[in-house]
Amino acid sequence: MKKSITIALAGNANVGKSVLFNGLTGLTQIIGNWPGKTVEKAEGTVNFGEYTIQVVDLPGIYSLSTYTIEEVISREFIALEKPDVVVNVIDATALERNLFFTVQLLELDRPMVIALNQMDLVKKKGIDIDVEKLEEMLGVPVVPTVATRGSGFHELLQAVVEVVEGKVSANGMVPEYGPQLESRIKKLIPLVEKAEREYPSRWVSMKLLEGDENIKKRVGQKDEGVVRASNILQGEIEDLFHESSSEVIASDRYRVVGRVVDGCQELIGDAKLGWGERLDDVTTHKVWGYLILAGIVISIFTVIFLVGDFLSVTIGNAFEGLRPIVLDGLGGGPIADFVWSGLLQGLIAGVTIALPFLIPFFIFLAIMEATGYLARIAFLMDGAMHRMGLHGKAFIPLLLGYGCNVPACMGCRVMETHRERLIAVFVVTLVPCAAVTVVVLGVVGTYVGIGYAFLLYFFNLLVIFALGRIAFKAHPGEPVGLKMEMPPYRIPSAKVVLRQTWVRLKDFIMVAFPFIIIGSLILEGLRIGGLLGPIGDALSPITVGWLGLPVMAGVVLLFGFLRKELTLIMFATLIAPLALDSAMSPVQMVVFTLVVMFFVPCVATLAVLIREIGWKRTGAIVLTELLLTLLIGGVAFRVLSLAFPSG
Repeated sequence: MKKSITIALAGNANVGKSVLFNGLTGLTQIIGNWPGKTVEKAEGTVNFGEYTIQVVDLPGIYSLSTYTIEEVISREFIALEKPDVVVNVIDATALERNLFFTVQLLELDRPMVIALNQMDLVKKKGIDIDVEKLEEMLGVPVVPTVATRGSGFHELLQAVVEVVEGKVSANGMVPEYGPQLESRIKKLIPLVEKAEREYPSRWVSMKLLEGDENIKKRVGQKDEGVVRASNILQGEIEDLFHESSSEVIASDRYRVVGRVVDGCQELIGDAKLGWGERLDDVTTHKVWGYLILAGIVISIFTVIFLVGDFLSVTIGNAFEGLRPIVLDGLGGGPIADFVWSGLLQGLIAGVTIALPFLIPFFIFLAIMEATGYLARIAFLMDGAMHRMGLHGKAFIPLLLGYGCNVPACMGCRVMETHRERLIAVFVVTLVPCAAVTVVVLGVVGTYVGIGYAFLLYFFNLLVIFALGRIAFKAHPGEPVGLKMEMPPYRIPSAKVVLRQTWVRLKDFIMVAFPFIIIGSLILEGLRIGGLLGPIGDALSPITVGWLGLPVMAGVVLLFGFLRKELTLIMFATLIAPLALDSAMSPVQMVVFTLVVMFFVPCVATLAVLIREIGWKRTGAIVLTELLLTLLIGGVAFRVLSLAFPSG
């Protein structure tokens, strides 16, 4: 039986930590949430020699304070869960900035191994790092890696095993600060040792001197005298330096980092202006940048349509040959119809209608992430987002929403204030996700024209910005300035892109396909039971009278609450696969697609919204979007009917 090891990956954002995690764990990943928290938790396993190594990917952060929930999660996991080894992933091209976090990890006094990542870019930037010297100064193993290529993975795991087996010391140096600070830390340590036994006493002492309210509360519940003593010492530090104690401690940490960097890093020449820097100048240009962005977006959706349409027709024709085989094999009759129409046809519709459009979209999304272009989009869109009371970083979850609203809503946590997060969540739910893209391209793109599909997306953007502006006015306040790291451009690894695509696709299959099958079975059951007509008639004042859609549209729109693409799949199943042009006119197709585009969020998104912003605000969003859908759909039907009376 294999022995077990638990390691935690910790590091700043955009250092390649997730790529390293994906490369190590492959298909063993489990994505969930930290218990009681709304932050994603990623775990996976890797077999190495006689060990099964459990890998936990901690959120990307820059400090171990308590300003964000991600910081609290990371430090509590390291200090309280006590993983066997902490693997600190560092961007070798920005050693000084990354080592500031490393020093804080060393203060937590856990065995540590450093993955010195992106070593392929170091020499290009005119930098030489003495890895052995860095290892000696920090007192922990340092392993050079290039995560995008899988380089150094074996050596990293070997170092972890050697640390666990006691062959290599990895407890690290004890950062030595200035005498005024050190003397007060040493005064606090004996007092802290009596009150706090889970966190390292030196680390707790420093946190008390920093004024960390979370730690003060924790220690104060056990011994209020320790907190009073720390307040006195904190006041002495601030009187001495005429700065806040947290600033004094940060300055001392940077001095420690500076000594390490000076001892192991050398600038060997001017950084070479590579293709990435030249490309950066063009893609962030105040004119060319926007033209390139528009060209990329239009190209992506054109390719998705062309590829998706071809695959949809090809796969659909292949599956259609199964119909007589299945029906004859089951002997015909109601049971055969139920199995084919309720079970198999729903599954086949999911494969032929949804997947052909989703796969190319997820590939393009993974490429934009892997190259670093998503950060450039945020930079370009900062001005536009400020008009909604947000900053450019909000455009990243907005863009992710075109893949799926669920992670996009969770991605709104990057917003610094509650007000910004609320506005961002609201506008993200209006973004047509990949499931809606299936409907847009499968209905309007296929039967009306790809140009009209682009117009619908453009109209959707106008509505998003208009409603975002209204939300900003309803919740006044100044947006926080854009603060984010601009990662260097990288050539995407095919392995990384395909793995990320598969992870997203697997989540879709696991979540969506059960809904598709259940929805198809329910729909067929309603048809056999003769209930489709009464339900359609009950909803007809809205669907027929106001929206101008066929009677059965009301039934299938209800399934959009489960998954948006179900509206198309159920419609195709209900009226005969892919014969939509015989059931709806072009005007009705456009109205139907608009209704699906702005309809209330799917059940999975609603669950995330409730967790993120609560029942009341979620209810307000649902009511707003329901009324908006009816308004847009009804007005669109009347305007388009006048403009195209024959449509």
